[in-house]
Amino acid sequence: MDLITTATSTDESERAASVAVLPVGSFEQHGAHLPLVTDTIVACAIAKAVAERYGLFLLPPVTISCSHEHSAWRGTVSVRATTLAAVVVDIADSLRDSGIDRLAVINGHGGNYALANVVQEANVAGPAMTLFPARADWDDARVAAGLHSTAHQDMHAGELEVSLLLHVAPEVVRDGFEHADHLADDRRHLLTRGMSGYTTSGIIGLPSHATAAKGKAVLEDLVRSFADHYGLLPGPKA
Repeated sequence: MDLITTATSTDESERAASVAVLPVGSFEQHGAHLPLVTDTIVACAIAKAVAERYGLFLLPPVTISCSHEHSAWRGTVSVRATTLAAVVVDIADSLRDSGIDRLAVINGHGGNYALANVVQEANVAGPAMTLFPARADWDDARVAAGLHSTAHQDMHAGELEVSLLLHVAPEVVRDGFEHADHLADDRRHLLTRGMSGYTTSGIIGLPSHATAAKGKAVLEDLVRSFADHYGLLPGPKA
């Protein structure tokens, strides 16, 4: 997987990007067929694609975040929401010290609710940070790629995530996803019960419908929709 930047300081000086891109993933269970690092791979793939398309400064990923809802499964590791928020704020501060005052946070884990507050606070004095993909961006990408499942049905380790990994990192996808479908549409007490209250496999979704072609189409549509987020950030454009 060629997803983490290997650029040198000379490379970035020559690029002179006005916007940095920070992928934020997680380290949490994704059933028996996807790795703990799935959300980080997803965030890195999106971040790399938009950085290349729009000429942005690609940062390495934050690999451990807020995965407390998955704590029933061995291997899941989390940090507090306040810790994640502080890390992102510190990174943004450091970027400003080096002359880059705009940041796109690429979130690969839906449980990172704290990131929305960080971005809102950063934009009080004017647009300086964006959080991508938004729910509407994911929804549009699902339609563009012809996914069988809805976003609500396909919450975790399902059609969307397996498709993306089949496209960008097929070597990490293990056999068995073809027979691992599990639906739990009523999850009203997720914050209290966690994922284990709704699934024993760790999966909520329809991975059997996943294909690499769908993953490619999802990623391509996300790169397209990032243009709206990029356009809201002031300053020179690549």
